[in-house]
Amino acid sequence: MAADSCTDGAFSAEVEAEFLKYRSPLVSRYASKEMAYNFSDKKKFSTWRKLWIYLAKGEQALGLPITDEQIQEMEANVEKIDFKLAAEEEKRLRHDVMAHVHTFTHCCPKAASIIHLGATSCYVGDNTDLIVLRDGFSILLPKLARVIRRLADFAEKYAELPTLGFTHYQPAQLTTVGKRACLWLQDLCMDMRNLQRARDELRFRGVKGTTGTQASFLQLFEGNHEKVEELDRMVTEMAGFKQTYLVTGQTYSRKVDIDSLSVLSSLGATVHKICTDIRLLANLKEIEEPFEKDQIGSSAMPYKRNPMRSERCCSLARHLMTLVMDPLQTAAVQWFERTLDDSANRRISLAEAFLTADIVLSTLQNVCEGLVVYPKVIERHIRHELPFMATENIIMAMVKTGGNRQQAAAVVKQEGGDNDLISRIKADPYFSPILPQLDALLDPTTFTGRAPQQVTKFLLLEVRPLLAPYEDKMNVKVDLEL
Repeated sequence: MAADSCTDGAFSAEVEAEFLKYRSPLVSRYASKEMAYNFSDKKKFSTWRKLWIYLAKGEQALGLPITDEQIQEMEANVEKIDFKLAAEEEKRLRHDVMAHVHTFTHCCPKAASIIHLGATSCYVGDNTDLIVLRDGFSILLPKLARVIRRLADFAEKYAELPTLGFTHYQPAQLTTVGKRACLWLQDLCMDMRNLQRARDELRFRGVKGTTGTQASFLQLFEGNHEKVEELDRMVTEMAGFKQTYLVTGQTYSRKVDIDSLSVLSSLGATVHKICTDIRLLANLKEIEEPFEKDQIGSSAMPYKRNPMRSERCCSLARHLMTLVMDPLQTAAVQWFERTLDDSANRRISLAEAFLTADIVLSTLQNVCEGLVVYPKVIERHIRHELPFMATENIIMAMVKTGGNRQQAAAVVKQEGGDNDLISRIKADPYFSPILPQLDALLDPTTFTGRAPQQVTKFLLLEVRPLLAPYEDKMNVKVDLEL
């Protein structure tokens, strides 16, 4: 007999306790494991320990009395974090960094005297943030590349398929399905370059001391400025950065956070525009996002094909766009060398921006992998509008056969009905000279200009070079569970 899933005790008390408190849906429902880990306590505090090791190694190499045994003890305990002890220490000390110093020294008694030597809290706090930002961009960039690749394939496939263009959401001159996709792609390519620049221009805070003057390290090295500079360089290199910020206060400039979240918010605007277009096209029944075999479109109306993924992208992209306001306001109110009113805000805004961008890109990739085009519907919409777009061509064809422009215009424009314009032209003896040309005059492909050629050139010159560094990471598909 099957177990009753509704009986008491279906969950352990520990699991059930998780459902009795707020859980961020960005982690519990949406974000990838790699991005969730990037902002996890384990990543954060193990990075703190690595930074303390880098500092000790640099100080040892420059002559401070630090032994190999002390460093080896620290290295052996990087991942062995007693989170319960750390929480107790923080509750007692009211200081997160010192709580983790004490927790680290608890398992590294031999190294206790040299852990965090000469450093301030921001040595681990800010440098870890910069590592996490860098790694966050490195997680996002291949995902954005895959979105661009899937959409580029779509654009190439439909480069020549005519479709109604819209301005002011009113039918305008024809374009092609592929050309419209290139409008989306162009914005995504701009985002790609922006994310790459933001990541590559990140520098390390390095070893700067309490107010950024390096006074504590100058004292440790008995006034030797060269050794202080070398320590800064060595630690920066061990952390995987090419450059350090030459001047800081206690923190690195919070304008760095503005730059990071600005490019993510800009990406949010791009995704919102793309997915809004897809939602509008879904209403026209021209293009649909993928729809799974067992997916329910609507609980009340099963025949509906709601664009749920695109709606999710728009919903989360709106949140992503708003987050840039946090670092803008934080940077504006950092008094002198720093104030602590940045801390709580940054814990939320930095993580949420990357987590949100992460799921937005995964969802958009899923959409782009399964976009469905309905050429017959597109053709029907073109047939409905094209006769009116072709009026000038028809008038000019009549003029070339010796007809009167004003008379032709009056018949075509002033007497035009809704959908019977072409049939009435065919029935009117006045237009008999151009009847053999009429089909050619109404061929949709003659109204798309250079759209197909623009698609080909854009994909060749803009998209392919941008994707080249990510070719080995392209073969990843996204199957969304929620």
